[in-house]
Amino acid sequence: MENLVAIVGRPNVGKSTFFNRMLGMRQAIVDDVSGVTRDRQYGSTEWNGKRFHLVDTGGFIGDGEDVFAAAIRQQVRMAIEEAQVVVFMVDVETGITDLDAQVGRLLKEINKPVLLAVNKVDNSERQLMIHEFWAMGFDNLYPISSTSGAGTGDLLDALTDIIPGIPEEENRLPHIAIVGRPNAGKSSFVNLLLDEERSIVTDIAGTTRDSVHAHYNKFGQEFILVDTAGLRRKRSVKEDLEFYSVLRAIRSLESADICVLMLDASKGIEAQDLNIFRLAIKNNKGIVIFVNKWDLVEKSTNTLKEYEDHIRERIAPFSDVPIVFISVLEKQRVLKAIDVAIEVHENRSKRISTSKLNTFLEETLAAYHPPAYRGRMISIKYMVQLPTAYPSFVFFCNHPKHVSESYKKYLENSLRARFDFTGVPLKLYFRDK
Repeated sequence: MENLVAIVGRPNVGKSTFFNRMLGMRQAIVDDVSGVTRDRQYGSTEWNGKRFHLVDTGGFIGDGEDVFAAAIRQQVRMAIEEAQVVVFMVDVETGITDLDAQVGRLLKEINKPVLLAVNKVDNSERQLMIHEFWAMGFDNLYPISSTSGAGTGDLLDALTDIIPGIPEEENRLPHIAIVGRPNAGKSSFVNLLLDEERSIVTDIAGTTRDSVHAHYNKFGQEFILVDTAGLRRKRSVKEDLEFYSVLRAIRSLESADICVLMLDASKGIEAQDLNIFRLAIKNNKGIVIFVNKWDLVEKSTNTLKEYEDHIRERIAPFSDVPIVFISVLEKQRVLKAIDVAIEVHENRSKRISTSKLNTFLEETLAAYHPPAYRGRMISIKYMVQLPTAYPSFVFFCNHPKHVSESYKKYLENSLRARFDFTGVPLKLYFRDK
């Protein structure tokens, strides 16, 4: 990734607050609890006419029994290796700590520009306290306040003097959000695709807290992959931190183009899976269902068909959805699954000319005319596709309010059969003419 700036430092120095301020939105979760950010979190921003990428990292922690400690340290090292510039953040309130010194030694071993940001300098007294940080041996020191924004302009000026900037993307890449309940294998799937430990994976449900964005560009496919926190029922969400993680996952679903609902084959499709599915439909997203851990299921001749039929029965009435049975652990059908997701994105982006639509409408009306309402004949004159991000169509007719729901379903099914909208909810509107 070009012009990548890594924000590193020990826990609770304000890295995520700075990251959010630079992006102008609350993308990274911020909390008073140490170690909130675990995975690398990416975003793009602009300063002085130059665009660049930022990566927020987990707080660098020393050796310990915490199951996440080693994984977070590896995440930080990988972010430093990827980056062209490093913002090393420390806290003026606590001064130089042993962990700060440890991170400082790590950064001195790399041949990359390092900008030392002394955070929480929000009054004149603290301004006088920054001088001790010169002892860390870095050439560039910038007193800032991530909360108020004080001093961040000088830091960004120095940053944009180093990087050349990158051009604006002309076409937005497809965003594919991996959603589902905890421990379904979402993060393992993302890591396998990227061939790196982008998301931390443990057996502990709820390990992923932020929605982690990653750029995938392999085998002729290019898109943004979003690993989200597992979505549990509201009554199961007790910690404030997990509550914010769930909100962030829902927001990622709402902003994505395609939602991949990841199921655990050993547990089947449950009520919360259906809630996530309906949320994707409500937001007009393309939908694909991946059944993970298929290798753990005992199989007979009709196991796969029976399992698939059961899923389609549960998700009805919208059952025109691809279902792919995969095993992340055994690396089975993973690339096929991605091909299917891209096909659904193409279906969602499909644009059909008005002439083709009205040829379709003429044939469809000839096969089955809309039933009359209380003696009133319903006449549909023509149809057009609306310029929306998802497939939506307007039918112009003489009595739009009296078109029956069954006939609307007939039109939708006919559209799907003619133009292939597998995996995509359709919106049909009826207007006066």
